[in-house]
Amino acid sequence: MMSRSGPLLLIAVLIAGILSILTPVESLTELQRTDPGLAWMLIEELRLPRTMLAVGYGAVLGLTGAALQATFANPLASPDITGSSSGAALGAVAGAYWLGITGPLALAVCGAIGAGVALAALFAVAGRRSETATLLLAGVAIALAAGAGTSLLLALAPSPFAFYDSFEWLMGSFVDRSLPQAAAALIPAAIACILLGRRATALDMMALGDDVAASVGYRPRRLAVEVVALSAIAVGACVSVCGAIAFVGLIAPFSARALTRGHPGKALVPAAAVGALLLVLADLLVRLAPAGRTIPVGVVTTAIGTPLFIWIVAHMRRSLAS
Repeated sequence: MMSRSGPLLLIAVLIAGILSILTPVESLTELQRTDPGLAWMLIEELRLPRTMLAVGYGAVLGLTGAALQATFANPLASPDITGSSSGAALGAVAGAYWLGITGPLALAVCGAIGAGVALAALFAVAGRRSETATLLLAGVAIALAAGAGTSLLLALAPSPFAFYDSFEWLMGSFVDRSLPQAAAALIPAAIACILLGRRATALDMMALGDDVAASVGYRPRRLAVEVVALSAIAVGACVSVCGAIAFVGLIAPFSARALTRGHPGKALVPAAAVGALLLVLADLLVRLAPAGRTIPVGVVTTAIGTPLFIWIVAHMRRSLAS
């Protein structure tokens, strides 16, 4: 089933990416007629980085979501629900407003550190194979603590406009991002995701139990630490540039597992493709807002993801009851 749907997913991502670069087409056509150089500048400096970040960040959320769900053996272990996105935002805010860091790559490091601390806290509090309720409570607690810390740092920041400047970023946005910012986010994230992808077989073995994984030569605890660290690097780098975007890391793995018949390791690449497609489509949707109004892309993903999250929790509850 995956052999047929894989190429279709990649084609869909490619088409959505082209649409993202060309939309809105009216302004691009007019500029191409009057000033071709300016039209190319519009694509190169504004639309291309925006599309690259939407595709790359979506892929990161999908792949890390699938890896974390396999590691924690829980379908709710997405980057936002585990608190890693909130931790990354806290790290980026601390670096930008309190340490005076302005370089995109340095901010990506701050975001990765914040995400890593949040995931390490979840690992310590809830354990790797925790009950769903335990994981949810621990993740919500860590996310709330990180969110409160972010708000506190912004409220006490030397700049009185910190909250205003950070609003769109906190809700997730790709607007006005540059190619250097895209590179700072996507290069570390791509390296981390490639390393995660190389652990696909190990994650499939872990799904059968730690004893089975250990019997074929894998070290479950070491593998879990590696997955957490690599996920933190990938998510943290993207959050530092684009802000925290919710539920893509939940929706994409959920869809990918249906394509791979439940194999968590084999779901990594499909989850990345689904995540990229979802985030590009969400970014296209926010462009339909009235002129002069900006809707953060995170609002769209939350509106789509919340009903699915509720359905998954209700389905798990019915499964346990039966």
